[in-house]
Amino acid sequence: MKEKEKIRLGISIGDPNGIGCEVALKTFEDSRMLDFCTPVIFASNKMISSQKNHLGIDIRFNGVKEPSQALDGKVNVVNISKNDPKLDFGQPTSEAGAYAIESLTAAVKSLKQNHVDLLVTAPINKNNVQSETFTFPGHTDYLNQELEGDSLMFMITDSLKVGLLTDHIAVKEVAQSITPKLIREKVKTIEQSLRMDFGIRKPKIALLGINPHSGDNGTIGEEDDKILKPAVEDLFNEGSLVYGPYSADSFFGSNNFKSFDAILAAYHDQGLIPFKTLSFGKGVNYTAGLSKVRTSPDHGTAYEIAGKGVADPSSFKEAVFSALKIFKQRKEYGELTKNPLQKQRTKK
Repeated sequence: MKEKEKIRLGISIGDPNGIGCEVALKTFEDSRMLDFCTPVIFASNKMISSQKNHLGIDIRFNGVKEPSQALDGKVNVVNISKNDPKLDFGQPTSEAGAYAIESLTAAVKSLKQNHVDLLVTAPINKNNVQSETFTFPGHTDYLNQELEGDSLMFMITDSLKVGLLTDHIAVKEVAQSITPKLIREKVKTIEQSLRMDFGIRKPKIALLGINPHSGDNGTIGEEDDKILKPAVEDLFNEGSLVYGPYSADSFFGSNNFKSFDAILAAYHDQGLIPFKTLSFGKGVNYTAGLSKVRTSPDHGTAYEIAGKGVADPSSFKEAVFSALKIFKQRKEYGELTKNPLQKQRTKK
């Protein structure tokens, strides 16, 4: 990225029969957003025209063949396909799933080649995207393969950050999947992300228990005593400010979460139910631990309201601003760590 250029923000549009394209276009319908970045949408002129006309969104865009041709001050659309699927709002068609992955793979390729600086992904349907060439349960697993680093699903707002030990696996597989090695890896990823991406020098992390009441001293399962507690003790003795395991049922209701910079939940719903209850519409899904910045809104395809023009773009807009903020913080962190004698501006 040249010094005079704005940050180039890549956008994959997700399932075209969902609300992804709608919330992306609504975000940049406000032309003031172009002061912060240059959006590069991976779709097609025909797709974007069809969406904006159907939804009544007042936006102009600049169609380009390559992301390197994107112009500052404009909403840019990279034409990825000449064969757009028929729009059938609210329907999870296989054609729409294939188009969502075509948009994603083109955006990630551009990200890897540094034609865009960061990525915001609109929601996909995890079922209709499955194919012989795409067998991932979601964005996070795919990005973990394509980019350098070890990914962590990290749900974030300014005041609440929740990471996951395990993400898209069946509940029956959770306990056997959590090992001391996994706990160590995820804690270290969160620590590094909080320092590098959020400017928190000495992050304080809470680990939630696997079983109800964290096992009640082995009465309701032994995993918390035999796996989580020793792992936490080892990490703490090494200098990590990690505490727990805490009983998940009362942790958020008691506002205990406010004492920590991040919470590490044992499995998907344990972390995402309280996060979305407290933050829905303001939350952002951030893929921490990777060499590039990727965020997404905290909602899904929302087929039930797709095509009606009523989708709220708030979470997508938050995903854009969070990605920009993290990207800038990483650059600052990189400069400061190159010159350790320079005083670092940190939150804690």
